[in-house]
Amino acid sequence: MNATIHLFDQLPVAPLADAGAPDAVRAPVRDVPLVGVIRNQRSHRNAGGAQPEITSRATLLVEAPTRRGELLDILRKFAEQRVDYLVVDGGDGTVRDVLTCGTAVFGQAWPQLIVLPSGKTNALAADLSLPSDWSLDRALACAAQGHGVRRRPLVVAEVDNPQARVVGFALGAGLYTRAVALGQRAHRHGAFNAAVVVLTALWTVLQALFGCANNPYRRSTPMRLSDAAGRPLPHVQGLRADERFMLFVSTLERFPGGVRPFRKLGGAMRMALVDRARAGVLLRIPLALAGLIGGGPVRRGYHLLGGQEFGLELGEEFILDGEAFPPGRYRLSLGPRLIFVTP
Repeated sequence: MNATIHLFDQLPVAPLADAGAPDAVRAPVRDVPLVGVIRNQRSHRNAGGAQPEITSRATLLVEAPTRRGELLDILRKFAEQRVDYLVVDGGDGTVRDVLTCGTAVFGQAWPQLIVLPSGKTNALAADLSLPSDWSLDRALACAAQGHGVRRRPLVVAEVDNPQARVVGFALGAGLYTRAVALGQRAHRHGAFNAAVVVLTALWTVLQALFGCANNPYRRSTPMRLSDAAGRPLPHVQGLRADERFMLFVSTLERFPGGVRPFRKLGGAMRMALVDRARAGVLLRIPLALAGLIGGGPVRRGYHLLGGQEFGLELGEEFILDGEAFPPGRYRLSLGPRLIFVTP
């Protein structure tokens, strides 16, 4: 997996900002808005040296950092200048890095966010229903008309060091890590967005169903999961309580390829768990991806759960928005309330 997915050897560490008011999204303050733009030049659609879009609707402060370590200072500069909008021109990983660094700068009081999806999968863009011709000029016009939706990201923090944390929208472990690695290989063959989701889901299920006993797509992963009170999450009796086949958690509602696993589950943070690679569960994965299986534990070992906080003790790497982070003991909670500009 490490050959196809970048593996962080530790979580980013940044000081915790003041909590602030729970709904302190900053409203624009200028007639001609000041817009801070963070552009990932290595993102799929930005490769080849394409220049940032120019618009007459706003004054732009454009930054194109070459290292993640530059983001904190850039965001601090944007905060000092009180930008009206913060634009992220990149994929899901770029959004994750901006949110991770931004929690140390903005706390709960973020400017409104505009996403220009330039990555290979762009799950957040699918959830926000951003069209293929979405542009900065169009986004600013929609922002002026008050178009936007609220989303809360996931915060994954080390139990022993809460300042070591990463912020994003889709976390997975177990089979999910192997599926993402497969998706990275599909990218190299020209498959992106919905095509990647459909192809990897189909191949992963086929491998888990028909692979031999030592097939990596059939093995479980050491993990212990608990609720906010420290109680273990449901697990089918007769199976090892310290192993799961797959974990997936997100605050998003829709995913590329029409995937909506949490269609019937309320709440901001939602979790899908599979205890073991049993045929009865694997054959129902298409129904699960379409959101046609309701909440609560299923006898064969498929669970849908909602909550505000979970404890994760993971024996292998987990994936957050396309990249891998090390095993360990983590607290999973909800991040700040953000407003994303939408059509």
